[in-house]
Amino acid sequence: MAKTITGDALVQALQDLPAWRKTDGREAIERALTFPDFNAAFAFMTRVALMAEKMDHHPEWSNVYNKVAVTLTSHDAKGVSERDIKLARFIDGIAG
Repeated sequence: MAKTITGDALVQALQDLPAWRKTDGREAIERALTFPDFNAAFAFMTRVALMAEKMDHHPEWSNVYNKVAVTLTSHDAKGVSERDIKLARFIDGIAG
């Protein structure tokens, strides 16, 4: 089971991920992204999906045309874990 990141450790992790914020009402982090069009949004989601599968750690997300909303949480840890931070860094790296 992954170790949950809470309190000051989560605040510190989010300082390094300025596009992310703590989700209201639950132990998760989230980010909204906007792309030029659906094609770019879907390409982004495909790249994230391939990494998520390698990590065996899958995001909660939605897509409407050129917008993608991503929520990360580790269900087995009942909160944010290092896996979420690692996937958030990957997402930031490819988001452009």
